[in-house]
Amino acid sequence: MLSNELHAEIVIIGGSTGGCAAALAAAKLGKKVIMTEETDWIGGQFTSQAVPPDEHPWIESFGRTRTYAQFRDGVRQYYRDFFPLTAEARANPALNPGNGGVSRLCHEPRAALAVLNNMLAPYVHSGQLTILTRHQITSAETDGDQVRSVTVLNHETGNHAVLTAPYFLDATECGDVLPLAGAEYVTGAESQQQTGEPHALEGAADPMDMQGFTYCFAMDYLEGENHTIDRPEQYAFWRDYQADFWPGKQLSMTGVSPFTLQPVQYEVFPGTEHYSLFYYRQIVDQANFAKGAFQSNISLVNWPQNDYWLGPIIDVTEEERNRHLHDAKQLSLSLLYWLQTEAPRPDGKIGYPGLRLRRDTVGTEDGLAKYPYVRESRRIKAEFTVLEQHVSGDCRPQGKGETFHDSVGVGSYRIDLHPSTGGRNFIDISSAPFQIPLGSLIPVRMQNLLPACKNLGVTHITNGCYRLHPVEWNIGEAAGSLAAYCLDKGESPRAVRNDPNQLAQFQALLEQQGVELDWPAIHVR
Repeated sequence: MLSNELHAEIVIIGGSTGGCAAALAAAKLGKKVIMTEETDWIGGQFTSQAVPPDEHPWIESFGRTRTYAQFRDGVRQYYRDFFPLTAEARANPALNPGNGGVSRLCHEPRAALAVLNNMLAPYVHSGQLTILTRHQITSAETDGDQVRSVTVLNHETGNHAVLTAPYFLDATECGDVLPLAGAEYVTGAESQQQTGEPHALEGAADPMDMQGFTYCFAMDYLEGENHTIDRPEQYAFWRDYQADFWPGKQLSMTGVSPFTLQPVQYEVFPGTEHYSLFYYRQIVDQANFAKGAFQSNISLVNWPQNDYWLGPIIDVTEEERNRHLHDAKQLSLSLLYWLQTEAPRPDGKIGYPGLRLRRDTVGTEDGLAKYPYVRESRRIKAEFTVLEQHVSGDCRPQGKGETFHDSVGVGSYRIDLHPSTGGRNFIDISSAPFQIPLGSLIPVRMQNLLPACKNLGVTHITNGCYRLHPVEWNIGEAAGSLAAYCLDKGESPRAVRNDPNQLAQFQALLEQQGVELDWPAIHVR
């Protein structure tokens, strides 16, 4: 296998949502950047994981960075420029292509991919930014507290590349750089004794107790047609499977309320008193488009029924990881097959054979997203760790998260933890609008390695509100900006945080770039 060496000022491993934001920020600040991505689609949650954005209620006006707002505007403009919208949809400044219930901007993964590529295009074309898709990290070389290089494997050619830089950012979905670089990190669920968090484990910490992950897929519905897939090999298992903490079979229309943990009933399509799962993450609404533009509405399936919690894929053997990934794919395909053949219908019939797997929407042959939706990553041991006490609604009765002097951004979302590999049900509790402290981006020891997505200094609990799209984007943008600032000033990230003058200058730079450091002085709860 051949290898070559590439050098940049900043190397970003992982083209996730945070990785793209980091690359954009660093390139805008004049730095030469290399960004790698394991799949052939950059964008992470937005694209390769096929998850329409989870956002807070005020996202149209504030509580996001300028570039995140530009991304959202770009998605809407993409549809205006290239799709036959109705006059009403075209004129709507708050166009929501899918009109899904989860977000004010539900859109196709391919639309997000196009917009991200357009945002990065000026820097790619100039040679300032190099994007290496289908490249996965295999090793890292360190010298004391410094990362000297990382080696990545090109999955298309089998060749390796050695990447060197003064700064490295880990923007992988699972925090893959951390163990390879020997960085201190944690996984899974902390104990109350460790963190004092009300919802942490009462007993010992469990590093293998992580949120379940999901292989998302897209589908539409053509009444009167039959698009039933082949029966999945594990269908019998998943049809009969029921977790101890779940009120019904995995493949059923019975679930639990994440807030009360009481049983709830769902329906596939709108029209009954039960909540429509198809509508929840609907990414194309025919009503927005000229007649005939789409054969059907399209929905993205990221439902309670295809959350996989039978085992983690982090810090396990490659054999075990691959087994869980395979079984999670089988769960998602089994859900679709069950919906097509056995799901009860309000009209008394059984199954929806007209449900069609949209392989083109996610860009894969099997019709499942290119990468699983990973909710929980390895997390750095940081100079400062955000705890439940800093952000939860019960702990912050004044309606605002802890004020951090070193804020590098803001976010807002409920503390939303899905059922876990430890056999625990949802933990879904309110949170107050919060800040992102710079201390949570500074590893306790490593000097030139920064987290750029869900792998910052949070806990199992607070990961539940720091993992969503706008927050991950802000984390990545702050990390990319910090590396660029340190290169310009000859300072270390730790020194920037701990020197009041440097911190003030860096925060001023962020504000100039359109990063909000605090929430407006209004009651936003």
